[in-house]
Amino acid sequence: MEAIHTDGAPAAIGPYSQAIKVGELLFCSGQIALPAGSGGSLVEGGVEAEARQSLTNLKAVLEAGGASLGSVVKTTVFLLQMEDFPAVNAIYAEFFGDHRPARACVAVSQLPKGALFEIDAVAKIG
Repeated sequence: MEAIHTDGAPAAIGPYSQAIKVGELLFCSGQIALPAGSGGSLVEGGVEAEARQSLTNLKAVLEAGGASLGSVVKTTVFLLQMEDFPAVNAIYAEFFGDHRPARACVAVSQLPKGALFEIDAVAKIG
């Protein structure tokens, strides 16, 4: 088991790793819209901007662990409001292209730092 860290994504805001590599699998922690080096401030611009930044963060963590968006096998998307699903779905499709990993999407009552969007992932390395 190996902890993964990259400066290309925000540092963990709690006692956890950005990702953990186990064998050929990479388990990525949830990413919210904190730009790397932002000092902990979410991007502005609503759920679309947050989804783009969160997915950019996820991509950086995946690459640091030897994986890519194209090797993701499962994601979980957390939304503050299910009404944001269509907008988020379009941005998700921009990032994943024709690749269609398994996915769950749930609405939650709160996310860290008041975020509107969060995503985690499991990917196959290599």
